Amino acid sequence: MITKTVIERLIDKGVEIPNPSSVVIGEDVDPGRISGQGVTLHPGTRILGEKTLIMAGATIGFEAPVTLSNTMVGPETSLKGGFFQDAVFAGHNSFGSGAHVRGGTILEEEASAAHTVGLKQTILFPFVTLGSLINFCDILMAGGTSRKDHSEVGSSFIHFNYTPNQDKATPSMLGNVHQGVMLDQRPVFLGGQGGLVGPCRLAFGTVTAAGTICRRDELRPDRIVFGGALKGGSIPRKEGAYTNAKKIYHANCAYIAGLISLMNWYRHVRSRFVSEPLSDKLHKGMTDTLQVCIDERIKRLGAFCIKLEDSRELLISRAKGEMTEPIRIHDAIIKQWPDAKAILTSETGHDNSHGIPKPFLDAVNSGTNYIETIKGLDPAAAILGSDWLNTIEQTIMEKIKL
Repeated sequence: MITKTVIERLIDKGVEIPNPSSVVIGEDVDPGRISGQGVTLHPGTRILGEKTLIMAGATIGFEAPVTLSNTMVGPETSLKGGFFQDAVFAGHNSFGSGAHVRGGTILEEEASAAHTVGLKQTILFPFVTLGSLINFCDILMAGGTSRKDHSEVGSSFIHFNYTPNQDKATPSMLGNVHQGVMLDQRPVFLGGQGGLVGPCRLAFGTVTAAGTICRRDELRPDRIVFGGALKGGSIPRKEGAYTNAKKIYHANCAYIAGLISLMNWYRHVRSRFVSEPLSDKLHKGMTDTLQVCIDERIKRLGAFCIKLEDSRELLISRAKGEMTEPIRIHDAIIKQWPDAKAILTSETGHDNSHGIPKPFLDAVNSGTNYIETIKGLDPAAAILGSDWLNTIEQTIMEKIKL
């Protein structure tokens, strides 16, 4: 008896493979996780990994070769060229050629990117649009209400997520989780040929002018941030010393608290819109990837806290034995971190479903399509849902405040 190859089995179930000899399917790939409805694998496609999932209507490699490694591709998604590893696309996404997308990345429904974009540990809420030539790692971006009213990042933009002190305690949050999930907030716009120095927080409605490097939080909504190049000069470098430790620590804790509230949203709200086996696997992929993001942020914050030990010694030597405010803050963070780490870790697995307001839950249960249902929520119901998530975040922050 002749056993059919995986590619032959995929063709038999309806997958369009114009040039089968140019497509590579890894031995660990489960054909059952690839839909036969409207899926096209163009020449040069490589599919690897037991977790890889391709749902109905997906198009892979239209512009250039694509490598998928343990990546989950939601329905009607087009990945046009590049490398995708340990990422999740919730559906109706588009990503141009030259992509380099790595672990901890989630693009929710209708989020998209043009060509030559690099992502890692990045979460884009529905409708968020990235231009071309962008490096956007360690960041969450929300805002917008539709494909015509969406948060956007202009071309040639970078999120600076690695410091001269060699740490990555630099996650930035654009918008927030507890309001952003309701898909009723003003979009955030980051102008092209600009940058954002993490960790940074920007409120909904923020616009950064083209060419601006944003270095400070802007928590007031609907502001325009602008600025040119720094004034030229040269000053002594204080290597290894953190003068803004409290800001960095607080920003990281707030980011993690936001991800934990998002996990509750995934578990108790998004889960209600899972209707068939492949969408169930996609949902699990989203929660698993979000857990990877939370673990990564706790790890990076822990590494930062370890570096504070050396920073503290430098500050003491410069202060000549005087107890300054920066030293006091260092001591407080170093002392608190073990307990804060335990709290953040335990809160990740804590079930907050009992706190969901019944009117909000009833409104969510009335629909079958995730985007349409959330967008159609009565404003009063949406506020109840936001308050539930905000309470989760604020409870965590209260437990670990300095």
